[in-house]
Amino acid sequence: MIIVLWIALGLVSTALLFANSMILEYRAAENRVASLEAAQAIEGARRYVGLILTNVEEPGKMPDPESYEAEDVLVGDATFWLLGRGDGSSPVGRGSGYSKGNTPVFGLVDEASKLNLNTATREMLEALPLMTTELAGAIMDWRDTDSDLSADGAESQNYLLCDPPYNCKNSSFETIEELRLLIGGDPEILYEEDPNLNGILDPNEDNGDLTPPKDNQDGRLDAGILEYLTVYSREPNKRSDGSKRINIRNDQERQLNQLLQDQLGQARADEIQKAVGSNLANVRSVLEFYIRSKMTPDEFLQIADALCVSDDEYTTGLVNVNTACAEVLACLPGIGNEYANQLVAYRQGTTTELDTVAWVTNVLDEQAATQAGPYLTTRAYQFSADVAAVGRQGRGFRRVLFVFDTSGDKPVVVYRRDRTRLGWPLGAEVRTTLAAATEK
Repeated sequence: MIIVLWIALGLVSTALLFANSMILEYRAAENRVASLEAAQAIEGARRYVGLILTNVEEPGKMPDPESYEAEDVLVGDATFWLLGRGDGSSPVGRGSGYSKGNTPVFGLVDEASKLNLNTATREMLEALPLMTTELAGAIMDWRDTDSDLSADGAESQNYLLCDPPYNCKNSSFETIEELRLLIGGDPEILYEEDPNLNGILDPNEDNGDLTPPKDNQDGRLDAGILEYLTVYSREPNKRSDGSKRINIRNDQERQLNQLLQDQLGQARADEIQKAVGSNLANVRSVLEFYIRSKMTPDEFLQIADALCVSDDEYTTGLVNVNTACAEVLACLPGIGNEYANQLVAYRQGTTTELDTVAWVTNVLDEQAATQAGPYLTTRAYQFSADVAAVGRQGRGFRRVLFVFDTSGDKPVVVYRRDRTRLGWPLGAEVRTTLAAATEK
């Protein structure tokens, strides 16, 4: 009897062991399926964003947020979100484009709302929050084509002392992540209180030194400089119909005069030509031309799409004054801290005047607008889609950043980077909602 009991106990123990093993295998299989579903949702989001950008009414315009879904979008049993940024109205620390509190903002992000690492001057870079003279100098040396050491900069002789050693690139930045290779590109400067780059204040980002990252526990999220930088902003010097724009600085065929006559009539064209003068070679921007011409905003709207100040195929590094946060606008000549917040406040109070850069003259005086003009645009051709996704039952989390370029015939992905390693980006509220749905 005792032997039978021991045998029965052994069999039961073996059965329980196998049952536990099967449960673990089942859970692993479920998690694997959920992960695959999330990955497919990411791909679905990529195609969806491509469709959104294909259907934009006019090239260079931001997609209407009301025209597409960006939050809690179902793809079979999976769900995805497009992590975005606000309009600069939330006073939550330095990142005025961040959301308020711990609630994410969803949508596409205009890359032209940021400073371009490859075109920004040293003075513009040094005006960024947290930027140091050491890092600004290193940026200038990294992207230039020579080996001359600039003030407070770094060249190959500095990087060859690193472990492992490497050379200075001496070429344009291809991604903003290259900043981590630069001397002075410390994580505290690049990320500060937002190491997962989600734009919301997570619990670990507001508890002092208790858990990384270090923060000042002031209830506000302070952004690192990565929030304000890009390498993708450029716009084609083409009209919305695809034809080449008129370079007003080098209008040898007198196309500008013909355009003014066609749109505004002979008499008004003569008045404008007289106001701007015969020497347009020194006009540095379309905004400066508008100021000199004394046109009305409505008149300028009729011709603005046809004008540029370069014969190049593209103009790189212009900042979209309609979407840039105050921290970025403050870096531009003529604007600074004095006017940056005023520009953001003005554009939030109107929706009818923002089609051209003419509206900034309602905030800036003539001298300031002329200085800022060469760096401003109201067009957007590159968009980032920060896609977070989960599979069934809220499992299998994935996150991928895409950058789309719409300056060609169709939207194309010019950058893709997996961000899953950065951790959960959607805040506590979404996590709680997913957990509640799983329990049902």
